Amino acid sequence: MIKDNQVEGVDDDLYEHHRFEASKGQQALRVDKFLMNLIENATRSKIQKAADSGNIFVNDIAVKSNHKVKPLDVVRVMLEHPPYEHLLKGEDIPLDIVYEDDQVIVVNKPAGMVVHPGHGNYSGTLVNALAFHFENLPMNSSERPGLVHRIDKDTTGLLVVAKTELAMDYLTKQFAAKTSEREYIAIVWGDIKEDEGTIEGNIDRHPVNRMQMSVYPEGDQGKHAVTHFKVIERLGYVTVISCRLETGRTHQIRVHLKYIGHTLFNDERYGGNLILKGTTFTKYKQFVDNCFKVLPRQALHARTLGFEHPITKEFMRFSTEIPTDIQDCIEKWRVYSKAQTFTEE
Repeated sequence: MIKDNQVEGVDDDLYEHHRFEASKGQQALRVDKFLMNLIENATRSKIQKAADSGNIFVNDIAVKSNHKVKPLDVVRVMLEHPPYEHLLKGEDIPLDIVYEDDQVIVVNKPAGMVVHPGHGNYSGTLVNALAFHFENLPMNSSERPGLVHRIDKDTTGLLVVAKTELAMDYLTKQFAAKTSEREYIAIVWGDIKEDEGTIEGNIDRHPVNRMQMSVYPEGDQGKHAVTHFKVIERLGYVTVISCRLETGRTHQIRVHLKYIGHTLFNDERYGGNLILKGTTFTKYKQFVDNCFKVLPRQALHARTLGFEHPITKEFMRFSTEIPTDIQDCIEKWRVYSKAQTFTEE
């Protein structure tokens, strides 16, 4: 069930503003003309601009302005900000604050907490909590209070939040200039042969599944993305690694690791919740299922965060413990790997 003006299969950052269902007798009609007839004060140029930006969907697929609407088609206009009826409300949600001064806050986000409202999550988010605990946080370019960057719902770890306009501007420029430091711990499927390496490839939305990102190694499609990795521990059919972000794209680590054939362990969206390496024995399948139960999310934790303070100009580095669920999963693989002889897949 889809709630709160969100659409399954559509970009996490888009909010539904208009929804129309074509009648059974609808004659084939360009979607821009179709919408002009239904949206008050809409101009064709604005509708065409929305289509060019990928914000008009017919049956949950982004279309261009010349797409022909047919009988019973569902047409939606999605924009990058919530409709006005969805005003942000502060909520008394506890925050694990690692550091705070008059300019910045460093928060350790738990698994399951969405960073900002969207995609059916209009409450219970980090932004809802921030709006309750702190007044007058500065808005970022997407009108989200305090947020300099974000991590996925089921990724744990550190985020920096700006408390002033000065801090927002200073930190945003650092992240854009790639001078901030972000290190993640991950468990991935397979035995990574190299001790360390770099993954480079533009990232953009998957052409069919809008809930996924894809790597486009050639051409201009997508945004430039670079991930550096280093092996921490080899455990046979899985590997524990450290990832350092040079850029910060949506799902960057998740999609880059899948691209090189080492999907994050238990990353459901990218297929890591399947047994991608190992044997066909029932006991092995049972072992992996038990690991999934211990770690019921993708094995990714934002362990280290570093940035230059906007006032003192001191480079500050923060680290947090690897969560218990990831530690327990690693320990299960350690015990299993010691008792096994692994073969090449």
